[in-house]
Amino acid sequence: MDDAPRIRPLSTFVANQIAAGEVVERPASIVKELVENSLDAGAGSVRIGVEQAGVRLVRVRDDGDGIHPEDLRLAVARHATSKIENPADLQAVASFGFRGEALASAASVAKLTVTSRHADADGAWTLEVDGGEERAYRPAAHPQGTTVEVAHLFHNTPARRKFLKTERTELLHIETAVRRIALAHPAVGFTLAAGSRSLNGLVAGATMDERMAAVLSDSFLENSVAIDEAGAGLRLHGRVGVPTYSDNRPNRQHLYVNGRPVRDRLAAHAVRQAYRDVLFHGRHPVFVLFLELDAGAVDVNVHPTKDEVRFRRSRDVHDFLFGKLAKALRDLRPSAAAASPASTAAPAGTALPQGHFDFRRNHPSDPVSLARLFHAHGAASAAVAEARPHVSRQPLDMRDAPPTAAVPPLGHAIAQLHGVYLLAQNAQGLVMVDMHAAHERITYERMKAQLLAGSVRRQALLLPVALDVSPAEADLVEAHGAKLAALGVVVERSGPASVTVREVPALLAGADIAALARDMIDELAEFGTTDLVRERQERLLAGAACHASVRANRHLTLPEMDAVLRDMEATENAGQCNHGRPTFVALSMATLDGLFLRGQ
Repeated sequence: MDDAPRIRPLSTFVANQIAAGEVVERPASIVKELVENSLDAGAGSVRIGVEQAGVRLVRVRDDGDGIHPEDLRLAVARHATSKIENPADLQAVASFGFRGEALASAASVAKLTVTSRHADADGAWTLEVDGGEERAYRPAAHPQGTTVEVAHLFHNTPARRKFLKTERTELLHIETAVRRIALAHPAVGFTLAAGSRSLNGLVAGATMDERMAAVLSDSFLENSVAIDEAGAGLRLHGRVGVPTYSDNRPNRQHLYVNGRPVRDRLAAHAVRQAYRDVLFHGRHPVFVLFLELDAGAVDVNVHPTKDEVRFRRSRDVHDFLFGKLAKALRDLRPSAAAASPASTAAPAGTALPQGHFDFRRNHPSDPVSLARLFHAHGAASAAVAEARPHVSRQPLDMRDAPPTAAVPPLGHAIAQLHGVYLLAQNAQGLVMVDMHAAHERITYERMKAQLLAGSVRRQALLLPVALDVSPAEADLVEAHGAKLAALGVVVERSGPASVTVREVPALLAGADIAALARDMIDELAEFGTTDLVRERQERLLAGAACHASVRANRHLTLPEMDAVLRDMEATENAGQCNHGRPTFVALSMATLDGLFLRGQ
């Protein structure tokens, strides 16, 4: 026992190294912290320069308020800040920085030089620190604002350098950090240079759309819709990409909470749920979203990097995000998309995901009429039926239509191509519709409306399923029993650490009930809500809709084709099928003329 280690205080150097490890993960971490300090100082322009991907040098210069000469030494001291003063301030942090750790952490693992001139000072001063030790403090020449240089990163801890990636990878992380911050601050100008090479230049005074186009490309603006919704003390605004404009990685998803870029599992779950039956499998939506709420309703003091937050009313935030995003996506109908002169459900130059059906192989022609297929699963809901425009059953000849006649967004059918595509003429040009994909979405939305219109039909289990759970999970089931019953799952607490499933939705009677119940409990514990039952029901309905929809090589009359077009215009999410593939593409006359070099 005498050899047992004794408790002793760590040296200042070791303590600083531990703290720096949380804040300074790589050069991009330093760039992020310094740029955020510049924004807190009211900068209108921020210039970032790096050498050797930030390992040799990171320099950030701004034209903000500057640091008072008497505060310069405090600026590099740990836990010294101008952002907060007392414990109450932590409950409503409005600035990016507030922990007083960034400069101190950088100074402990690199050579740090801070040169600043305060707005009220007669001149500038510079402070040099190496490994946490002051090396120089003297007057300097500098305009109003601050320049911070971090040189020779990890020179005193070479083992840390071994964990850095290649120069190209580290430079990419720096670019991503700058662009992510710049996206939320269009009024501020940003420049990023690597050595003598300029990488990014974002002008000051831009509009939000101009900044989005500069950071994410013009195609994002062309293939996204604006959203601005408010309620219950929350506001959500920004732009969300249409389902067919997606990515194979989630690296173009930008969420900001009160202007702070964050990564939040609760918000990510809400977004996934909103896109769940309109996005191609394995794809990720593209969006720029700003969530605004009272600073006291969100805790930003969660992690030293400050890219995680905790909401005090997490369930309300989740439901708000899901509800508003789902509404925005439901409103994406051909009536809006096809009206654009050059609109296309699959943007030019964007590779669509592969793996779609070969209809002629998988869906042989059958004698079932289109009218019977339309009503294979019962009459449509009254709302959908009333919204559907009347379609004439007379043959349609567009050559005889008066030039002033109102043309629907998807136009009027003129032909069918190889029994797979419908061709229509609208006011702007040509519309091509994937017949099966379009009717699949129409059928699916009708079946979904019927499911939502009535109560969920439940089926009692012949042998109730008993599950062993933790006492906390049993408490959760007991508290949310009514909510689960509304979804069609009757589950009761049967002991201190056990629950019993007695009824499930009839559609899911053949599912793995135990696995379903456990997944629901896990989702309830993490997000305070669960959509698993609805999601699995919709998955079954989607499969049924696919098999019930009109097949390829089914030849339709012009009135039948027009019936499909009118139904698309009245159907939610009609821009893509249940698998996320586009249902139609619209080509303007200008685009068609360009293909044939007309007017050139």
